[in-house]
Amino acid sequence: MKEQFKSSLNRYIRQQDHWLLSACVGMSIFSVVLLIGLYNNEIVDTRTIIVQLSLMVLGIVTAIFMSHIDYHTLAKLWKVHVPIAYGLTILTFTSLGIQRNEFIDDRAWIKIPFLEITFQPSEVLKISFIISFAYHLYCVRENLNDFKNIILVCIHGIIPVLLIHFQGDDGTALVIAFMFVCMLFAAGLSWKYIIPLAAAVPIVVPIIWFFILDDDKKARILAVLSPETASENTLFQQERGKVAIGNGGLWGNGIFAESGQFKFVPEVHNDFIFSFIGEAVGFIGSIAVIAVLCFICIKILANARAAQDELGAYMCVGVFAMISIQSIINIGMCLSVFPVIGVTLPFLSAGGTSQGTMYIGMGVVLSVYFNSRKNLFID
Repeated sequence: MKEQFKSSLNRYIRQQDHWLLSACVGMSIFSVVLLIGLYNNEIVDTRTIIVQLSLMVLGIVTAIFMSHIDYHTLAKLWKVHVPIAYGLTILTFTSLGIQRNEFIDDRAWIKIPFLEITFQPSEVLKISFIISFAYHLYCVRENLNDFKNIILVCIHGIIPVLLIHFQGDDGTALVIAFMFVCMLFAAGLSWKYIIPLAAAVPIVVPIIWFFILDDDKKARILAVLSPETASENTLFQQERGKVAIGNGGLWGNGIFAESGQFKFVPEVHNDFIFSFIGEAVGFIGSIAVIAVLCFICIKILANARAAQDELGAYMCVGVFAMISIQSIINIGMCLSVFPVIGVTLPFLSAGGTSQGTMYIGMGVVLSVYFNSRKNLFID
């Protein structure tokens, strides 16, 4: 019995993408260390650290568990997880929906009754969208470019984007839109649709600017494009973020530097965690973090190429798109390259829902990897 268990464990280890999982776990451990450093500076409380650590452990267990579930089964369960994901998201439009704090203008959270914790349903919706949309593309892969199918897949993509937009969370809406585009391209969208869509961009952008974006979001965009005309309040967070990063120099001031040495940056533990990384571990440490995130993205794409069928490839592309665009936008926000739109840095920003979502996404990728290789190693 002992030898059989040992043999099964060895087979699982050989069949699993331990490099990808190790990189993700390493980022999460680093996140907890960063939060401990912020705790020493009285910026976060112990509850934030406990939630991050707990969701990291739970996320790892979930990812490993999901790797044993055939991703085809996950896809066919869309009738279960899609209604749950949309139902929870719609609840934010009711009295159960809350703002995380007074400085954030979207009601994207639900407070769990009897527990002093909040939950962001749109994070669950991202994973549900990846799985269900991948399955949709897989089902119509032979006739994707038929006009009827294009209309249906576009409806599939636009519904969550609009829902999250009306919720007020344009950052997450942008992430889902990017996932939709990447997965659609991966499925083989014809140039007869790409060219007209590209030509329509100059028409769509003014419509979005004048009829969709509110004054606050316009101000955030103008703060990047024309900072000299922006108000001090609009620029404050990003300016403080850049000062913090510059304060770190080449090697940083240390994660556990003396209290008061770090520059104050609003939401430094969450959306602006990269500014603390720059200040704590400097330019070298920041480049190392970016390198690990790039490795995670490249490894996911490698798994997409090695998938046994298109369904697995589409799922991996969706997770890749989610992690890559969030990393680019988040780091760009801290460097004033992109406007502040409230997107977390994968595996590093504080937030239980975000941390859990990343590992569920990893669970999907590991399922594709594991089930594409399970017949390669047979004792």
